[in-house]
Amino acid sequence: MTSSHTQIDAWIDAHFDDEVRFLQALVQVPTDTPPGNNAPHAERTAELLAGFGLSAEKHPVPDWAVKEYGLESITNLIVRRRYGDGPTIALNAHGDVVPPGDGWRYDPYGGEIVEGWLYGRAAAVSKSDFATYTFAMRAVEALSVALKGSIELHFTYDEEFGGELGPGWLLNNQLTKPDLLIAAGFSYQVVTAHNGCLQMEVTVLGETAHAAIPDSGVDALQGAVAILDALYRQNTLYKQVRSEVPGITHPYLNVGRIEGGTNTNVVPGKVVFKLDRRMIPEEDPIEVEATIRRVIVDAAGTVPGIRVEIKRLLLAHALKPLPGHERLVQALQPHAEAVFGVPIPVSGTPLYTDVRLYSEHGIPAVIYGAGPRSVIESNAKRADEHIALEDLRRATKVVARALFDLLA
Repeated sequence: MTSSHTQIDAWIDAHFDDEVRFLQALVQVPTDTPPGNNAPHAERTAELLAGFGLSAEKHPVPDWAVKEYGLESITNLIVRRRYGDGPTIALNAHGDVVPPGDGWRYDPYGGEIVEGWLYGRAAAVSKSDFATYTFAMRAVEALSVALKGSIELHFTYDEEFGGELGPGWLLNNQLTKPDLLIAAGFSYQVVTAHNGCLQMEVTVLGETAHAAIPDSGVDALQGAVAILDALYRQNTLYKQVRSEVPGITHPYLNVGRIEGGTNTNVVPGKVVFKLDRRMIPEEDPIEVEATIRRVIVDAAGTVPGIRVEIKRLLLAHALKPLPGHERLVQALQPHAEAVFGVPIPVSGTPLYTDVRLYSEHGIPAVIYGAGPRSVIESNAKRADEHIALEDLRRATKVVARALFDLLA
């Protein structure tokens, strides 16, 4: 550790109460997605950043695009800080989050602190990294040392629906093109790869009939059962396919929602279900989708009179390491191990994120930020989501040190 790293740590310690208050203020503005009315949070974030002397560009996504997407409002933010000639390092975190659901002991929008833990929806994933990245950048700037390059903060609002109107909007509209990216973390490790995800809606159509004369109709639920049986048999086959990426095991499929029928005494004429197929980095998404469609159609054909409609909802490609990502790993991992005092692995994750969109634009990326040892520990997407304040403090130091090393 150099004297500059020591000064960075000291600045973060001295301003940590401000960082915690910043995170609390971010948690206190709901960003439930759906419904996805996220522009007010961007406005509040820009206001708070202005209080630190940081000007945030506001990039609203047109209403027609947002409504077509099934959301209400999105304004993405970019803070640009240029110090000299050199690489541009972007730091991206998303503000949108799933609704809180039931079972909370603490106000999901309260930002309450209890025994060193800050509670609230998105406290861990990933409003915490709005704070991590903002204060890491401020700590580096406080050194008043000549730096070679630039830092950009990307605060976006479309991770839960796939990212196309978040980072995708910024990148596709050529509003940014950084050289390297660090994206919001959710565990101690430095993540360099993640699964892809295919989500589909399957509509099974039969013919409604009175339950007293069921033969006068076609039972859509029986057709759905045949299809579901075939899909779950695929899950058994998926376990035989192993990824070579540490932290990622095998492909898998989940049916997360089913609805259908009209009444207890009516043969159901329609059943709709939604499936989620996680793809390991080695798989071809086009081939995966074609196989799923074939399994569905073949299974439906075993039940006379059944018809199916298949709609793709999402196709998210896997994150794969690009040449240059090792610079980020080499900057982050040693500092993480020094600050946290535990081994910090470099691995993949079975989740999928909008980081893949940067990778698809040729930008080397890793995932690292404030987070617990595991997603489960943080209660992310569950009741009482929380983050340990010491994890926030330490992650901020790690990111700040890494930024300094990359730009000094």
